[in-house]
Amino acid sequence: MTARCICIVTPGHLASNPRVVKEANALQQAGFDVRVVAGDLTPAVRPFDQEVIGAAPWSVRRVGRGGMPSRVAHRLARRATRIAPGRIPLWLATLAQSEHSVGLARAATEIPADLYIAHYVAGLAAASAAARHNKTLVSYDAEDFHAGEAGNSASDPSRAVVMAIERPLLAHCVHVTAASPLIGAAYRELYGVRAETVLNVFPLEQRPRTTGPRSPAGMLRLFWFSQTVGLDRGLQAIIEGMVRARARISLDILGSDQWGHGACLLQLADRLGLGGQVGLRPTVSPDSLPAIAAEYDIGLSMETNVSESRQRCLTNKIFVYLLAGIPVLMSDTPAQRLLADDLGKAAAVVPLADPAAIGVALDRWAYSVDERRLASNEAARLSQERYNWDHEKGIFLKLVDAALSSRMRQEQCPP
Repeated sequence: MTARCICIVTPGHLASNPRVVKEANALQQAGFDVRVVAGDLTPAVRPFDQEVIGAAPWSVRRVGRGGMPSRVAHRLARRATRIAPGRIPLWLATLAQSEHSVGLARAATEIPADLYIAHYVAGLAAASAAARHNKTLVSYDAEDFHAGEAGNSASDPSRAVVMAIERPLLAHCVHVTAASPLIGAAYRELYGVRAETVLNVFPLEQRPRTTGPRSPAGMLRLFWFSQTVGLDRGLQAIIEGMVRARARISLDILGSDQWGHGACLLQLADRLGLGGQVGLRPTVSPDSLPAIAAEYDIGLSMETNVSESRQRCLTNKIFVYLLAGIPVLMSDTPAQRLLADDLGKAAAVVPLADPAAIGVALDRWAYSVDERRLASNEAARLSQERYNWDHEKGIFLKLVDAALSSRMRQEQCPP
């Protein structure tokens, strides 16, 4: 019997979206014919995409930026939605949300899949269009609370655009998944849809074989990573906390510094007398991150209050650190406080508005080598027993199987 085809649709690069790669690998291993439609927007990321594609057992179709007509239509649509944000038809919201949606929809429609799995709002618009055209199923994976990404104002025009897409299209999704419990709760509160939590964890096979040497008492090495270094990531608070600490603390920041924000952070460190204790590392392949994290003592997950989405998210940083066997220092957001209760000794929560409290937390781990060792052991145990993709993919695959089985029963027993 021919394997059922599943098409994953995302506007992002594969190397920037490990969640898509994990889903595609899980589906391929489960016997599905997997196709991925992904964005191809940033030249600097393409070499990392090629690494992913070279190792992938599934096929990929990349979609670049639209031409001038798409860019003009996008700008005009955005202007129109700002004039009348309360009455936005789906077609106009789709054009306004992303100039990428039309190209993604065209590519996805050409793949006759049994199920389309959408990532991000542009992916939802495109996958839903493909499902309607091919008379089949669509689902949605909410990696963030997208209606809550544009600051904390409920009247922000971009929020209205996202809701004009999500509200009608979510009603046709066979299932919705969310990357944290509070993101799932937001979708339930806003749209009345149930979202199953599938965490941004990683396969156990990516665990580092060895860990780096741990710092002696009175010293601590911190690590933070992201695709892009930004000034809204809570890193200034950490640097200010390092000044308050008695121990000698160092911080390495990994990510693209295309906007010069990393240089600004280094300047801040210099002004505060921390010259040489804060450093930048270049972007690497996502698969390399657990091994790099294992070189350090503590991983940082410093979400801020810039948006409701950041307050609700649990990023992949946390789970990379656990996989690497190092504890996590987290900012005091609702989602991270909730997770910290489960992580126990492997996590500490600090308020970004209180550098003195950050300094105290850093000193506690710096001077108590035994406590730090226990925290590392607990991080490794939690990743081994619960916070790994080997566990979470079972939830994901069960949802896919249920959707396809329901469709098969309908086809065999028409009304």
